[in-house]
Amino acid sequence: MPILLYRIDDRLIHGQVVVGWGGRLAIDVVVLVDDAVAGSPWEQDLYRMAAPPDLELRFATVAEAAPALATWQADSRRTLVLTGDIATMSALREAAPGGIDAINVGGIHHRPGRRQRLPYVYLTDDEFAALRRMEAAGAKVTAQDVPTAVKVPLKALA
Repeated sequence: MPILLYRIDDRLIHGQVVVGWGGRLAIDVVVLVDDAVAGSPWEQDLYRMAAPPDLELRFATVAEAAPALATWQADSRRTLVLTGDIATMSALREAAPGGIDAINVGGIHHRPGRRQRLPYVYLTDDEFAALRRMEAAGAKVTAQDVPTAVKVPLKALA
């Protein structure tokens, strides 16, 4: 089964990802792509505690994940690829041209410089521009916090 979802969510592994998306899509594997977490065993242990034992968690850097996307795509297990920020998803997409054709913007929360676009999405103008570049390059970018919500097209976040 292919990779079913590429998601950007600054909370990384939490209930919406594990129960909401994981349950709805019957996900077997979550790949968390984050250079810092990939190098931090104690953070990996924390995320493993937030996942049920039958859900496999993998941790990868962008450099490790990009060449592995085709393998994960061909794997029989249902997979979700998760990044904590737009820059990481953009770097992954650039490192694996043609490998990511749809991106789900989940929770990106408030911090100084960001403006609310949806109740669960706050973006700086630069972050919005990065999403627009990915969409212009062929990825369908939508915002959707949970599977039961309506997908919001990127243009609605302007």
